[in-house]
Amino acid sequence: MNNGKAVVLIVEDSALIRMGAIDLVRSAGYEALEATDADEAIRILESRDDVDLVFTDVQMPGTMDGIKLSHYIRDRWPPVKLIVASGAAILAESSLPVGSSFFLKPYDSHAITDAMARLLAP
Repeated sequence: MNNGKAVVLIVEDSALIRMGAIDLVRSAGYEALEATDADEAIRILESRDDVDLVFTDVQMPGTMDGIKLSHYIRDRWPPVKLIVASGAAILAESSLPVGSSFFLKPYDSHAITDAMARLLAP
């Protein structure tokens, strides 16, 4: 946590959706970081030790999609919480790391903030 605020990294290639997610995270009282793909997200995670939750899209350009990214994060940074969203892929819960949450796009903002609060609760 940074200054008492949880830090949420948003990984989304669509600028419009990413901006909306940033607003959502900030309005929920969290600090928002942003990445446009998995590679950028990993660079941020490697450079900071205060990221509490990653909120990622599934379909993105780059070396890995959001599902591979979520598994990579779970393996490398186990305490980081995960929320995965997709507008196209319908995922089986078993394809996500244990303890992560999945939402279909367009997602309900209250459902996302509730999931963040639940995942970030002490």
